[in-house]
Amino acid sequence: MKILIRFFFLLLPMAVTGQQAAFQLQQEQLEKLPFGAVKPAGWIKEQMEKDMKGFVGHLDGIVPDLISDPIYADRLHRHSKAKDLGNLKEGDVAGDDQYKWWNSETQSNWRDGYIRNALLLDNAADKQKVKDYIYKIIATQDKDGYLGIYDKELRYRFTAENGELWAKTTLLRGLLAYYEATNDKKAWNSIVSAVDDVMKHYPVNNSNPFFAGKEFSGGVAHGLTFTDVCDELYRLTKQARYRRYALFLYQNFSSNFSFEKDVQWSSLFNPGYKMTDHGVHAYEHLRPLTVAAFSTGNPLYKKALKIYLKRIQEATTPAGGPIGDEWIGGRKANATNTGYEYCSMQELMDSYAGLLQKTGMNFFADRAETIFFNAAQGARNPDHSCIAYLKTDNSYQMTGTLNGGTNGDMKQVRYKYSPAHKDAAVCCVPNAGRITPYYVQHMWMKEGDSVLAATLLGPSEVHTKVNGTAVHIQEKTGYPYDLSFDFTIFVSAPRFFTLKIRKPGWVKALQTDQPYTIADEFIVIRKLFKKNETVHLDFKASVADRQDQNGEHYFFYGPLAYALPIQATSGIGKEYTPVFKDYLYIPVKRKEYGYIRNNDAVYKNGTIRLKAKEKESNAIETISLIPIGKTILRQAAFKPL
Repeated sequence: MKILIRFFFLLLPMAVTGQQAAFQLQQEQLEKLPFGAVKPAGWIKEQMEKDMKGFVGHLDGIVPDLISDPIYADRLHRHSKAKDLGNLKEGDVAGDDQYKWWNSETQSNWRDGYIRNALLLDNAADKQKVKDYIYKIIATQDKDGYLGIYDKELRYRFTAENGELWAKTTLLRGLLAYYEATNDKKAWNSIVSAVDDVMKHYPVNNSNPFFAGKEFSGGVAHGLTFTDVCDELYRLTKQARYRRYALFLYQNFSSNFSFEKDVQWSSLFNPGYKMTDHGVHAYEHLRPLTVAAFSTGNPLYKKALKIYLKRIQEATTPAGGPIGDEWIGGRKANATNTGYEYCSMQELMDSYAGLLQKTGMNFFADRAETIFFNAAQGARNPDHSCIAYLKTDNSYQMTGTLNGGTNGDMKQVRYKYSPAHKDAAVCCVPNAGRITPYYVQHMWMKEGDSVLAATLLGPSEVHTKVNGTAVHIQEKTGYPYDLSFDFTIFVSAPRFFTLKIRKPGWVKALQTDQPYTIADEFIVIRKLFKKNETVHLDFKASVADRQDQNGEHYFFYGPLAYALPIQATSGIGKEYTPVFKDYLYIPVKRKEYGYIRNNDAVYKNGTIRLKAKEKESNAIETISLIPIGKTILRQAAFKPL
């Protein structure tokens, strides 16, 4: 312990100096395409269409009081009281202050997801609804550019909990997507004016936007993700001032007191520190740290990023579930006892996608796919339009409490399926509407002017320009449920360019009908592409037996985690409308299985069959696992018995 303490104090002066590093943009490896350039196809498109007919498209009818609250127009003032949001408040850390801004998050995250789904699916009625909303929200903007939820007396003058930057972030992310897809100059002018207003009132190195006293201030900490907006504006304009501002925001956040301190500089360089944050804060804060690390030449920032990534991995299950139920609380991931939140899955997946773009490193794509295809799909209800707020890899009961309350808080309500989760918070359902469009946007990226790369795999199509020429590629596949691909390239005339296709880390072998090389775990095909030419590709996989940090075993085939489905009896909880309801599940019979070494695991026709030991009888049985994303109750991790 003395050695550890001595090491910490040796690091401290170096760390504090590094935090105040000078601004210097770093090279980024890949280029994110404009929103709308990549569109979904196949099963991903079908799922998005189902969502728009379900909770994503109808949240304003499921919780109309929250969505209709005119919080951006009838702004909060000194005498505003917290609204009744319909949730159970007992045990909340922040008390009433956080509830004043909550509807801005619910509305704007939902709108962000709705905007992106509507534009990608190209439904005329939905697109008109989006345009009407955009123009309505722009109409609330003041002449000086202010776009937010506070009146003139309060805005930018806070000394305690507030949602100033957070309400702007959630709103502007949706407006940015709309602008990119439509090139609507009115939306663009509104965005630029709103950000200029922030930078004027919170000037670089001459303001303190993250000062909030010593009380809990979750809204202030959420506001660090205003760096998302800064990073996007830099991408669109190449104006360095936006990235300089993002670096300032991270440095200022690190210099202030916060309960959400996992990403703060002093925490990162404390070797004995364990992640404790509200999970969503911890995982979304990976993006501000990443942007900061690529906005300075100081190598300590890359070291800080490496430290944070290692800690996040320890808090993530093999199926991609980033724990936090709602708090990480110094724990490591556990298949049965640590739940993960749908919000956290969206935020961490998006953070990994950003790291993929900036570094070009393949394993960040592997991590993003693991979350999206396993933990995130596994927290959707396969039979009804609703999602789990909290979920565990080993999910033995979904009635509100952790696995039936046998080892959890009996007052917990989040372990169930709902189209809203209003009794907890309407945050996860909006984020469940965001996750697929965010995945889709990162499925294709560019590398310079002459290289187009398939980065996150799945059925999609992309329209872009390579070497100044329009290129359209359709990616036909059932991935991740099928490991074969047909990439059809449409060009007006034969064109020479480079097509890169990511080679996931689990691939054992591959076959394609084109000459290729491998570079940085990408399949590289350089050739003169003819009109309507198709590239066929097959990946080969084998059953993978992966052990987690607790010694429990997971079974994978390709990118998918497999789990034993548990037969369940369903019941209905709260009814929001005749169509949208909460669903609860209890096992018909709870049986658990243990891992045995000679299990003869084999993959066939979408299932993994293996031998396992039934816990109660010690009998060896043959069981069949299916993709975790197709389950409700399940056992995904097997402890040696």
